[in-house]
Amino acid sequence: MTAEHRRLADADRGKAKWRRWGPYLSERQWGTVREDYSHDGNAWSNFPFEQASSRAYRWGEDGIAGFSDDQQRLCLALALWNERDPYLKERLFGLTGPEGNHGEDVKEYYYYLDATPTHAYLKMLYKYPQGEYPYTELRERNPGWAKHYPEFELIDTGLFDQDRYFDVFVEYAKASPDDIIMVITAHNRGPDPAPLHVLPTLWFRNTWSWTIGAPKPTIAKLDGAGVEAKHEKLGTFRLYCDGSPDLLFCENETNFRKLYGSNQSTGYFKDGINSCIVEGDKSAVNPESAGSKAAPHYYANIPAGGSATFRVRLTNAELANPFADADATLVQARQDADDYYADLQRDLADPDARRVQRQALAGMIWTKQFYYYDVPEWLNGDPTQPTPPPQRRQGRNADWNHVNTADVLSMPDKWEYPWFAAWDLAFHCLPLALVDPEFAKEQLVLLTREWYSHPNGQLPAYEWNFGDVNPPVHAWATWRVFEIDRKRRGDGGDLRFLERVFHKLLLNFTWWVNRKDVEGRNIFQGGFLGLDNIGVFDRSRPLPTGGHINQADGTSWMAMYCLNMMRIALELARHNDVYEDIATKFFEHFLHIAEAMTDFQGCGTGLWDDEDKFYYDMLRTEGGAYRMRLRSMVGLIPLFAVEVLEPEVLEKLPGFHRRLKWFLNYRPDLAALVSRWQEPGAGQRRLLSLLRGHRMKRLLARVLDESEFLSDYGVRAISKVHEAHPFRFEFGGEQHVVTYLPGESDSYMFGGNSNWRGPIWMPVNFLLIESMQRFHHYYGDDFKIECPTGSGSYVTILEASEELIRRLARIFLRDAGGRRAVFGDVEKFQTDPHFRDYVWFYEYFHGDTGRGVGASHQTGWTGLIAKLMQPRKKP
Repeated sequence: MTAEHRRLADADRGKAKWRRWGPYLSERQWGTVREDYSHDGNAWSNFPFEQASSRAYRWGEDGIAGFSDDQQRLCLALALWNERDPYLKERLFGLTGPEGNHGEDVKEYYYYLDATPTHAYLKMLYKYPQGEYPYTELRERNPGWAKHYPEFELIDTGLFDQDRYFDVFVEYAKASPDDIIMVITAHNRGPDPAPLHVLPTLWFRNTWSWTIGAPKPTIAKLDGAGVEAKHEKLGTFRLYCDGSPDLLFCENETNFRKLYGSNQSTGYFKDGINSCIVEGDKSAVNPESAGSKAAPHYYANIPAGGSATFRVRLTNAELANPFADADATLVQARQDADDYYADLQRDLADPDARRVQRQALAGMIWTKQFYYYDVPEWLNGDPTQPTPPPQRRQGRNADWNHVNTADVLSMPDKWEYPWFAAWDLAFHCLPLALVDPEFAKEQLVLLTREWYSHPNGQLPAYEWNFGDVNPPVHAWATWRVFEIDRKRRGDGGDLRFLERVFHKLLLNFTWWVNRKDVEGRNIFQGGFLGLDNIGVFDRSRPLPTGGHINQADGTSWMAMYCLNMMRIALELARHNDVYEDIATKFFEHFLHIAEAMTDFQGCGTGLWDDEDKFYYDMLRTEGGAYRMRLRSMVGLIPLFAVEVLEPEVLEKLPGFHRRLKWFLNYRPDLAALVSRWQEPGAGQRRLLSLLRGHRMKRLLARVLDESEFLSDYGVRAISKVHEAHPFRFEFGGEQHVVTYLPGESDSYMFGGNSNWRGPIWMPVNFLLIESMQRFHHYYGDDFKIECPTGSGSYVTILEASEELIRRLARIFLRDAGGRRAVFGDVEKFQTDPHFRDYVWFYEYFHGDTGRGVGASHQTGWTGLIAKLMQPRKKP
């Protein structure tokens, strides 16, 4: 057992709180729904970037390489100044949704390089330009670019020409759970000496400005080089500063004088340190060396090719010589991280694959965030603040006034998406389970708790609209995390976790059945379902045609949900036979959905098109029913509804087995819909699937066809056939067109920063691969399919799934020429030794080239690549 494994075990048993401090700061708090108190819900304009340095946040904090306790009371982050920028670099800049030609987008270069799950060691890199940051140019150029162009990026401004920038590495090393060393190392990559101001900044989240009489924590100067921070609940912490830097103090409070022209406002405001350093206004900081925000001010003129190192130590202990063991602690933390990953990656031979997987997992760990949002309090406003506009009572999230969160959550992206998203989070939990199963389980439990889940059973989607609908993948993630954790534990698994989530998901399943099956025929509409612009219409809004869409994906997700719930119930039934009845209920519901997909009108009409051998959505209006012959991921999702039952499961659960046999004998029409139920497969296993063998083979033939779905880098979201043959639908004299778009979106649907009309998306590729593995588990090695379609090469379904994994990994790994597809044609990223091995895990990927597209620091569900790259244990 490595040192990091011991720390995890101590944390899991409650012996030591190793997770109390971590990278829990957001990278963007401004422009979020939580900070929006407008009448029209325009979060971007209500709290813009320009106000962030001077206006106190209500619900959270942000920073570069940010670190805090798990309630974000005390925060530590990096601020920099190059003597060129108009203000301190305290937070990352990016364009708002309306400013970008593809929606919001961070315009900075930073990388999560390493992390252990207890945060005993963390490392990230921020590339800080030496020239003036081009805020204006980025804002002026991007909106004018056409929708079909990629974004205008920071590299396009020429700011990194001649390598005039600093590589600023930030490392955290814990000597104990409450003793953290922060090391900042700045390398001058340019040809000339360059000045750099470095300010590791400590501050308290503002919890006192909103409530009358709320206690206010304090930060004051110590006798030596450092500050002391006192909080009534957190206790006393000290930030020791190496060397003899000047110590600057102000308050984490709004500068009303600057923002709103209030001449009566006096004090040392949130922007005081910025004003002192950048503007030379020493009156902006407190001469009494006290406040709620403080920073040591370090300065270095770093020679070309040289570097400078700065150290601070945050601890609850009094230390006479705080840096005596700092170097040794950092060296040991690095070694502990290496030992931990050497154990995890012991079966992963390729050094580049090990690097990519480690960075992916680092991204998963770095993108944890303290998420605070008390919806009733947000709607009502605060006693010390202006009363919010009454329109908010009928606006965003007004029906979710039970939500009251103050938890550390896994975020999709702490700048572009600094809020949880329900189905994203479910996918996050699988790679997280590789390194921290307890945290992964906690995430799945949290979303079903009463302060998240609606009383009617609906899970919240994301903060822009909690009431939107994401695919129901929570049960799948719960079962998979249970399996991963059980394998690690070597016992029967965490049944308490499984049962706890299962009971809450029974409510959620009922919500789906009651709310999303309009006609009560087991055909589901769903709506948005996370696939943004994949369809002809915006599926989150009323259709321009009237009526509704019977969705192949919505119905298939529910079939998958049934099988996931059945599988969990079967596991629980092995310990409590009461669950056999519930397992039977989900089995029967699955069969009814299978029936409905085949014939939902009682006249032979289903979602399967026997001519095209594909599943399509069906639009139903007063004028009739229309099959939407758009070949997309929507028609492949039926593959996901597959489960294999081992013979010993049926032997150990005789009540369930008897009911199954009775039902299948009583309803042979339904039994015939399910693939090979009466025919045992490899090892006498039984298969439950929406697809009989023939349909499964026909869909996989599409999946593995390089002229359709199969790219060199994974499976596309829409068939490439639609590049030459766009799908067209005419209604009421208006024509709607969907074309294969392998890269950026060409429309503003869902903000324009997401595109499901051709690119490669990791989560659905992951589900497809797992489904293929389950099909192989049943059919065995004798069942062969052509891969790629038309190649004449026949492989097992498992081997085909492994080919998909290789293609997905090809996005990130160096090819024979040393290039990574993810970097596209940006030559500096491909060849510069200070760029080429720092990988970004984008939101999605170009369907033809594998270039990264969308949120560049997503990690999130793209972190699934870490799970795919982990060698599978042979049965």
